Amino acid sequence: MTNIGTDLKCKKDIIICGGGLSGITAALAARREGKDVLLIERYGFLGGHATNALVSPFMNYYERHPEGWQKQGNIANGGLFLDIVNTLFEHKGIDEEWKQIFDQEVLKYVLQIMLQRAGVQVLLHTFLADVKKDGDTVTSIICATKAGLIEFSAKCFVDATGDADLSRFANAEIEIGREEDGLCQPMTLFFRLANVAKNIDNDELQSKYRAAKARGEIKNPRENVAVGPTLCEGVYSFNSTRVLGKSPMDLKSFTAAEFEGREQVFEMRDFLRREVRGFENAHLIMTAPQIGVRESTRIIGDYVLTVDDLTNTVKFDDSIARGVYPVDIHNPTGSGTDFREIPPLDYYTIPYRSLTPVNLRNVIVAGRPISSTHGAHSAIRVMSICASVGEGAGTAAALFEGDFHKVDAKSIQGLLSKNNGVY
Repeated sequence: MTNIGTDLKCKKDIIICGGGLSGITAALAARREGKDVLLIERYGFLGGHATNALVSPFMNYYERHPEGWQKQGNIANGGLFLDIVNTLFEHKGIDEEWKQIFDQEVLKYVLQIMLQRAGVQVLLHTFLADVKKDGDTVTSIICATKAGLIEFSAKCFVDATGDADLSRFANAEIEIGREEDGLCQPMTLFFRLANVAKNIDNDELQSKYRAAKARGEIKNPRENVAVGPTLCEGVYSFNSTRVLGKSPMDLKSFTAAEFEGREQVFEMRDFLRREVRGFENAHLIMTAPQIGVRESTRIIGDYVLTVDDLTNTVKFDDSIARGVYPVDIHNPTGSGTDFREIPPLDYYTIPYRSLTPVNLRNVIVAGRPISSTHGAHSAIRVMSICASVGEGAGTAAALFEGDFHKVDAKSIQGLLSKNNGVY
């Protein structure tokens, strides 16, 4: 292995793999308890899908009001996630009214300074490549870097990779996609158009899109055009590509998904310019650095979270996070979405047992790959919930004494309460 010098200790209390929101909050939670934390991230910036896939806005992190989402109920995702939101607000990087539409460039900077101020050591351009194990314990990870392969060891590890890469490399028990056939929710390449008129007629947009599909001019299988504002006037964000039948866990398939997503972007751009008022001079200013992945690997944990747990708003004794986002299954084989709301002024909870892989002692999972069914995953995958789960995972890592399965959930809850966490 490459020697990277004496300025970087290769032995840590906690190593966190992945710099998305779940990894960020895990790192901050562990560091505030005085732990020596290293966070590695494969890109040259932080934020995960919020930045590398242009996913925006933050989905609702407050309970649904009986009169609808236009009114806010109680906060469901507080703690460090709310700290991120408020820091974005301080840096003029999020909308003033709802605090959901954010600027990706500001978010990159905000996350950077939050980690730096906390004293978390961060290594960018560091790609998890393999692990070493001793029985059911991960002893070290191998990372691919510009300096070559580097080995890092720690007492425990937080898998915040989004695809459960660390857990998979350690031979954790996993599932991929939906139970009946292994198909995952479709991937989406976000993109942005500038030079768009202020007042888009959404009814006209959707009507003309449906008509173009009926004429066979649109190959994109999505049933509608999902478009939203950004913080920049005349610039709109599109969540409108839909790539079916591709796996983010297969290299050739993942590459094909990127290509197909980009084809759909240009198909959509050309259609909008040609047929929809207000888009005549639209200019494609960017596609996301990578295609957005809704679903991939899920670990098998000590508890598998189900759709019934969410729709029945179960309050687990070992809860470490809340959620309010609906069940939202994008059809893996075509158009349409299975969408099931959570009751108003209520929430579901995420049990600590869903973060612990059954056959690993010193690895805990944060973010979307936690132990759940395909249907439950469709709700808990959004960034606000992932951030809250990350805070729970990082807090557990700070309490770790040899086995994540034996960490006391009440102790985790006590530290979360102390730091304005909501669970």
